[in-house]
Amino acid sequence: MQQPYRTHKAEVLKSLDTDRQTGLTQTVAEARQTEYGPNQMQRGEQTPAWKMLLKTFTEPLVIILFVAAGLALLNAGYDFFNTGDVEHGRAAIYEAVAIIALILLNAGIAFFQARSTQKSLEALESMTERTANVMRDQDWEEVPAAQLVPGDIICINTGDFIEADVRFLSVSELQVNEAHLTGEAEPINKQTHALDEDVPLGDRTNMGFSGSMVTHGNAIAVVTGTGMATELGHIATLLDQVPDQRTPIERAVARLTKVLMRIAISLVFFTLAVELIKTYVENGGISFDAFINSLSPSIAIAVAAIPDALPVVLSIVLTIGAATLAKNRGLVKTLNSVETLGATNFIASDKTGTLTKNQMTVTRFYANGATFSVEGSGYAPAGDISPVDDDDTPNYTGFVRSAVLNNEASVHQDEQGHYVPYGNPTDVSLTVLGHKAAFDRDQLQNNGYEIIRVLPFDSTRKLMSVVIHSEDGYQVLTKGAPDVVLRVTDNVLDHDQFVPLAEKKDEIEAKILEFAEQALRTLAVTCRTIDEDLAQNGSMEELEQQLTLLGIAGIIDPPRPEVKQSVATLRHAGIAVIMITGDHAATAKAIALRLGIIQDNDAEVIDGPMLDQMSDAQLRDHVLTTRVYARVSPEHKQRIVQALQAHKAVVAMTGDGINDAPALRAADIGIAMGINGTAVTKDAADLILLDDKFTTITNSVEAGRTIFGNIRNFMRQELITNVAEVLTLLFGAIFILSDIGKVPSTAPILSALMVLWVNMISDSIPSFALGYDKPEADLMQQPPRDVHESILKGMVGRIALRGIVMAAVVFASFLWAANAGYTLPMAQTVAFLTLVFGQLWHAFDARSNKTIFHRNPFDNGRLLLAVGFAATSSILVTMIPFFNTVMGTAPLPPICYLYVIFFPAIPTFVISGIKALWLRSKGAA
Repeated sequence: MQQPYRTHKAEVLKSLDTDRQTGLTQTVAEARQTEYGPNQMQRGEQTPAWKMLLKTFTEPLVIILFVAAGLALLNAGYDFFNTGDVEHGRAAIYEAVAIIALILLNAGIAFFQARSTQKSLEALESMTERTANVMRDQDWEEVPAAQLVPGDIICINTGDFIEADVRFLSVSELQVNEAHLTGEAEPINKQTHALDEDVPLGDRTNMGFSGSMVTHGNAIAVVTGTGMATELGHIATLLDQVPDQRTPIERAVARLTKVLMRIAISLVFFTLAVELIKTYVENGGISFDAFINSLSPSIAIAVAAIPDALPVVLSIVLTIGAATLAKNRGLVKTLNSVETLGATNFIASDKTGTLTKNQMTVTRFYANGATFSVEGSGYAPAGDISPVDDDDTPNYTGFVRSAVLNNEASVHQDEQGHYVPYGNPTDVSLTVLGHKAAFDRDQLQNNGYEIIRVLPFDSTRKLMSVVIHSEDGYQVLTKGAPDVVLRVTDNVLDHDQFVPLAEKKDEIEAKILEFAEQALRTLAVTCRTIDEDLAQNGSMEELEQQLTLLGIAGIIDPPRPEVKQSVATLRHAGIAVIMITGDHAATAKAIALRLGIIQDNDAEVIDGPMLDQMSDAQLRDHVLTTRVYARVSPEHKQRIVQALQAHKAVVAMTGDGINDAPALRAADIGIAMGINGTAVTKDAADLILLDDKFTTITNSVEAGRTIFGNIRNFMRQELITNVAEVLTLLFGAIFILSDIGKVPSTAPILSALMVLWVNMISDSIPSFALGYDKPEADLMQQPPRDVHESILKGMVGRIALRGIVMAAVVFASFLWAANAGYTLPMAQTVAFLTLVFGQLWHAFDARSNKTIFHRNPFDNGRLLLAVGFAATSSILVTMIPFFNTVMGTAPLPPICYLYVIFFPAIPTFVISGIKALWLRSKGAA
């Protein structure tokens, strides 16, 4: 059988082997339940927690740390059981324990980040946890929705959810809201006739889809699909099949990690080789004892070459960014997504509910021969009504009063003062118009307007009428689509005169076209004076003719007021906004023009059928220049996102409906509406807008760029420290060829635990504080960064220069201490504190891409506190006996403490001063 919507309903019943009058038997239903399974969403296979935990231990840098810990344990074992050097063995144990503790800390943070559960399919599944009215064994009964099977005959009424995909067999004024699938706010009128051609989901007017809600009328239908075989299940399948995207910062850090891993391995072997060569030159051979003694410098090098705190600091800085976004009403679910916003160059947005308010509003109307503008949007009764032409101000009350009376919607305030609509969105918009004009349906009825008959809307005649009685007699009030209404209209009210339609038809049709070009949906409102007999007994055909046109309402789902400025701001920042909607192309283009997404009316709009005809390659040819997509399905949204990603673009996707969820998952960052978004969409997203404002995206982009700048700053700080540590140790291994005073030539300048302290305390804590830095000027005037460039672009020279100079200062301090007759622990302590304070002074320089003199050192109070804590604690570990034993530090003379505090500052200020002079000479200072 071809698609049910293209098949006559009798053929559909036959193909499903069911009967409209009797339904299925219980026996058949149970057999089909076994065959097709329950009518619910299936969950994809989840990664076990133990696998996620093990994965954290397979990162390259972690493996190197494991090797370093293993070498330290080997060293300790040899000392305990062979040489009897208990003190040295105990120090090696401390090193191994500290390294393993670091591994566990990093693994714990990574595990808890990765452990976030995906609730999207659970939310989809919960949508079917209801009941349905089903014909079984020739009798109607209520069964759990999960027990529906293909071939079941069901009855649905106003307010019901449709619990499976169905083909309608009979309908009575049926309207269904399918916004969760199509993105359209307006309910769709349903009918039973087969369609002649393949059409998008939103145009399949003889079908109902799982998760949709009946807003008006009732129907009998046959179930054609259940569970994962429904359109809703299809989206669930798409969502489950979309792989998680690695964020740009994850990709950048992964690339950097591989480079650092190679460097670390090379340096370990190089240091070991140098130590062994030195031993061979001194002793004429290499013993196993010599090999073991050579491990200490190699272990220190392994720890020094790795930015041990990088994962921890990165997580904390991203957490700081997440807190910043929260203040801007953005809730981040995955930390790495914080930075992704700053690299985004395309934002693909759903229209309804995201760029627009999803609140149908009358913004213009034509009445009594003149055009009027209506201020205000949404459901609040606030907004003036004024004529477009101040010299043409006829009375419009007859039009508005008729629109309010011929209406079954209402708007009420809830306990929080919010205006809540009830009924058809179009009727709601007319009700709000009435409130702005001081007309209320209930008050009109209390003041003498009696509604004696209601002729509901149906999809055949496409009209709705009411018969009223007032002091002016009986009237029939009719509204509907202008093309339908004008066919049964004879006259037009023009400046309080009844004018034949023929004389005004061109003007009215021009007005309808004008409204349509403004993306306004039009609705005609008419009246007719009748006698009592016709009022009481007349048929629809008799009543709905010889009408007088009172006016035409122009209705729109209005753009959010803040969006236009946000689009302009994003454009200046090099970010293109793309509208992707299930609405019609003309409406989408008009809204895009209003918002500045496109600049002229000739801009290309691609709709769903066109996308279906395009290959992926053809779509890639168009996707960089197309800004509006209309009448799209969930698969189309996903294809658009993936086509942009094929051009190496970083794509953010926004949305609020279930139909947006797969594309949100496929995008580099998914953004969901927090107020009007569905649970599925929120769970598929990385960022949730708590206020549903598009402006929050703009603020989040700025925050993301700020965060990335701060990440670069702390990475520069971390890597300069690593370079200084590594070079210091290499200088010692290469240039210290004989004992210096009390310092043996085989001892490393810094112990592994000293390096760990530097990395995890005196370097990392100030790095955390760098995450609180404010952005530098003109951040949103710069284009998005290229995520395929190295995260270290433009910094390698600065890292190398400052790292070399810092290493030279530390090495020189160690040599000075050794030649002054200090013991090994004291000489190492001098080198240790020189390195600590060198990096603490440099932390202020790391805040700017220019020099230390370009940022006020007091505008980041957290950095001052962090530096103070790191400095104090680092000095204390040289004075407290416990740390003297564990880390190998030793107390120093008071004058020496002054030396190690202030001497390391000289290189930072000298280099920054030279650079400042150079920048001034270039005119950039």
